Amino acid sequence: MTKLLGSQDYNQLRAFIAVAECLSFSRAAEQLDVSPSALSQMVRNFEDHVGVRLLHRTTRNVSLTEAGENLFQRAQPAALELGGAITQVRHSGERPAGTVRVHTFRSAARKYIDPILKSFTDRYPDVMLDITLDDEVIDIVAEGYDLALRIGEVIEKDMIAVRLGPDLRQIAVATPDYLQRHGHPDHPRDLVNHRCIRWRWPGRPTPYAWEFVENGNWFSVTVDGPLVFSDKESALKATLSGIGIGFAIEDTVTPHIAAGQLIPLLTPWSAPFPGLFIGYPQQRQMAPALRAFIDALRAGSSDMERQQPV
Repeated sequence: MTKLLGSQDYNQLRAFIAVAECLSFSRAAEQLDVSPSALSQMVRNFEDHVGVRLLHRTTRNVSLTEAGENLFQRAQPAALELGGAITQVRHSGERPAGTVRVHTFRSAARKYIDPILKSFTDRYPDVMLDITLDDEVIDIVAEGYDLALRIGEVIEKDMIAVRLGPDLRQIAVATPDYLQRHGHPDHPRDLVNHRCIRWRWPGRPTPYAWEFVENGNWFSVTVDGPLVFSDKESALKATLSGIGIGFAIEDTVTPHIAAGQLIPLLTPWSAPFPGLFIGYPQQRQMAPALRAFIDALRAGSSDMERQQPV
């Protein structure tokens, strides 16, 4: 017979899941409204309880061990289902209603928001989603947004950050035609001798420097080329036309690589970085409509992960 979790076990598991989602003790502590030291002790007690190390800790980073990743993948969906059930009971007399303002970039909307829109609007007819698609990093509180979908490294430290997707990495890509005409770069620093399709954050004048890692150390390469875009989709289209080498999140170019339209370059120097997170302001009482949308995003993300081929 399966043993039910005691309250202490459940709190420790909840603490572990929060740290695994945020990959940060300070952010997870804010989310759970406890001190980072108390949270760290809860996770250590949980590791002692299960008899295996679940997290790698350094002064700058937190990452999951293999055992931690396995537990997280199994425990998070169950915790989401339980949390959703508790939320539903708690707000059973309070139907979600009102407007939820969302700020996100296009590829994130396509992957995580589009698949849940039909089911969400059917389930919550009194909730209106006001979605802005924009690559610019803004102050969502000052601009009146309720939440944003963002890469983990650009979420403000005073925001609650909830992991939505796995780690990502950016890779250099080019068409076979471009490489036939201009050759292959053998090292990231060779990119200075190539035509590159550059991208910049909207509202910022300087193009983004391409980042790589070598022997565990990150370094950047300032590339040059005939085009600079503030829109990543336009940059990808220019890359597909063979104008130059592009630099994109791997997930967005995988279909083009599989179709033979693009060839990945310099992948030994490409390393993962924190992927997509839900970011929202700290608040004592979250509106039911906002909670419902966050729960729907997380459940949709978990469904996506379960459907990935092993």
